[in-house]
Amino acid sequence: MSRLYTLFSWLAFVAFIPCFIRAHIIEVSAGRKDCYFEDLHVNDKMTVTYQVGEGGHLDIDFWLQDPTGTLLGKHIKQSTGQIAITADKDGRHEYCFSNQMSAIADKMVSFNVHGVIYVAGDDVVAPVEREIRKLAAGLTGVKDEQEYIVVREKMHRNTAESTNSRVKWWSILQAIVLFSVVGWQVFYLKSFFEVKRVI
Repeated sequence: MSRLYTLFSWLAFVAFIPCFIRAHIIEVSAGRKDCYFEDLHVNDKMTVTYQVGEGGHLDIDFWLQDPTGTLLGKHIKQSTGQIAITADKDGRHEYCFSNQMSAIADKMVSFNVHGVIYVAGDDVVAPVEREIRKLAAGLTGVKDEQEYIVVREKMHRNTAESTNSRVKWWSILQAIVLFSVVGWQVFYLKSFFEVKRVI
């Protein structure tokens, strides 16, 4: 039993070595773009997922290109998206978030970068290791969905608080107008019934 546990622990450790996962939340200022880089080798896999959480119409431009500048994927004015690639060249791959279409609104963007480093002979792995890798990929997907839900919940909470504040101030304004109208009517009716003496 102890040997089986040790073997399973070792396989789990080996399965997670090739994976790199990073989550970031950035603010892309109006009229600017933010770019990031990943050094990949041939057959390495990389997936970038993103979600705009705040700002403007909740949209942003996103693209990913290889070391020669060839565009591997591009999204225009999207609130959420994903681009997955398998590198066919060694070198620094660049991905950018652009808010250049906006003149005043800053954008908050949450994004994740997932990757699998290619290892020669990877196609002849043990069935247990293959299942562990599938499980790791599934957990990554669940993590992405959870972060997406957190961002959406924050957006909905901000909308609800903004609506609540507007309703409160509208109610106060209505009360002020109502009392002003009532006061004016009382004053007007009172002056209407006053007897004016002529001396």
